[in-house]
Amino acid sequence: QVQLVESGGGLVQAGGSLKLSCAASRNIVSANGMAWYRQASGKQREWVATITKSGWTSYVDAVKGRFTISRDNAKNTVYLRMNSLKPEDTAVYYCKWDGSTLDYWGQGTQVTVSS
Repeated sequence: QVQLVESGGGLVQAGGSLKLSCAASRNIVSANGMAWYRQASGKQREWVATITKSGWTSYVDAVKGRFTISRDNAKNTVYLRMNSLKPEDTAVYYCKWDGSTLDYWGQGTQVTVSS
C-alpha cells in the first residue's frame, strides 16, 4: 500500500505560477514512474506529465514548455512546477504511482486559474 499526499494547489491569476508536491509513503525509486493527472469539472481525467524511474520525462502537448515534473528521491516527493498558467489549466491535480502490479492515486489538489 502506498499513500500519496498532494499539496501546493490554490488560486492564481493567469500568467502566474504554482508548484505542486506529491509526498509518498514509500521510496519512490521503487515505482516504475510517477505521474500527474488533472480533471476539470465535467471532464474526464487526463494525463499531464510523467517522470520514469530513470528520470525520463514526458508531457501532454498542452503543457509543454510551461510545466516541469521533477523528483527528490531523498524526500520521496515528486513535484510539478507550473508556469504561465492559463484558465484552462483549472482542475483538480492528482499524483499517481505507477507500480509493477498496482497503481496508487493521491486525493488531489485544486488549482484554479482566474482570467
